Amino acid sequence: MTLQQQFDDIPGTTLFDAQRSRQGYHLNMFCMSLMKAENRAAFKANEAEYLKRFPMTPEQSAAILKRDWNGMISLGGNIYFLAKLFSSDGLSFQHVAAIMTGSTQQEYAQMMLNGGRPVEGNRSKSEWQQRG
Repeated sequence: MTLQQQFDDIPGTTLFDAQRSRQGYHLNMFCMSLMKAENRAAFKANEAEYLKRFPMTPEQSAAILKRDWNGMISLGGNIYFLAKLFSSDGLSFQHVAAIMTGSTQQEYAQMMLNGGRPVEGNRSKSEWQQRG
């Protein structure tokens, strides 16, 4: 198994490597543009039109418009760049992390206070398939 396959086998983990960096370059540059107030205002005024300024794939644009955080990550988005978008929406890191893990903000906070996800059952996607 290659190193990339090993990383891809970890549940809930998407490695942000050079390939994903290239894939998500324009998505991440869109997010960075939101650091300027005038760009945030233009985006909020017409999100779909604003996204046309960046040569993203249709899938990337759709994920942004739907606020599909996990989708954006899988399409090359980096969580630290995505923070510019969810901050523009008035959302906290904790709130978005809860959405990404399928839990409420309170459940997510408690899980993290308890030490994070349990290791058991979360080591390998291929183990899930072997159990059937």
